[in-house]
Amino acid sequence: MALANEKSISDGKIWGLCKHQFWHSTSSSVAASSSSIASSSSSFRQQQQHNGISEDHHSNVHDSFKVSSVAKSFLPTRRRLSLDPQNKLYFPYEPGKQVKSAIRIKNISKNPVAFKFQTTGPKSCYMRPPGGILASDESLIAIVFKFVEPPDNNEKQVVKKSRVKFKVMSLKVKEDMDYVPELFDERRDEVAVEQVLGVVFLDAERPCPALEKLNRQLAEVEARKRPPQDTGPKIVGEGLVIDEWKERRERYLAGQQVDGVDSV
Repeated sequence: MALANEKSISDGKIWGLCKHQFWHSTSSSVAASSSSIASSSSSFRQQQQHNGISEDHHSNVHDSFKVSSVAKSFLPTRRRLSLDPQNKLYFPYEPGKQVKSAIRIKNISKNPVAFKFQTTGPKSCYMRPPGGILASDESLIAIVFKFVEPPDNNEKQVVKKSRVKFKVMSLKVKEDMDYVPELFDERRDEVAVEQVLGVVFLDAERPCPALEKLNRQLAEVEARKRPPQDTGPKIVGEGLVIDEWKERRERYLAGQQVDGVDSV
């Protein structure tokens, strides 16, 4: 019984000793770590204060930068123009000839917008108009001309893709402003790329929806170029209206004079 008591007492002393040494070493390491962290934080704050930056200001700037970056990543690009077709230009495939494509450009913003074309193939392509200014909700059809190189094997290739690209750019402008191409160079930071258009060739002898739409757009442009038909009365000089009856009467009198001369 006495042996058991001594064993329990000695065990208690050993556990207590181990516990005391473990707690002491842990407390020392935690205290040292806390002291190191506090020292680092203090030196970092002193450096910020020396540079004229407070801790609150640094935190606010960091938070606002993080929030704005996240918000911008989720916001879609705001378009100023609507394009039809949206991302391709369709040309009839006629090797060795200059062919035409068309694209409708509409200003869908609330402000006047300048637009401009660029192409990777300026030697074989050009646009009419190459740029301009559209009022809010105004639209036009631009014509794109391209020379089609004949194939090497002299065989007709349909639905052939081209490496030539077209870029449509936009720029917000003020009202009553004249368009000049230099606007896009002077205000380069405000220019937005609306779309990069690829080139697709279509078989001119095989109808398809894209070719039908292209023909409709080209016909609309040609119709606008024609002068309006004059269905009113003819006007000669200033304010002199000649109707059909008077014109016939003058021809009759002229004929009578000729007959009278012949009879003499």
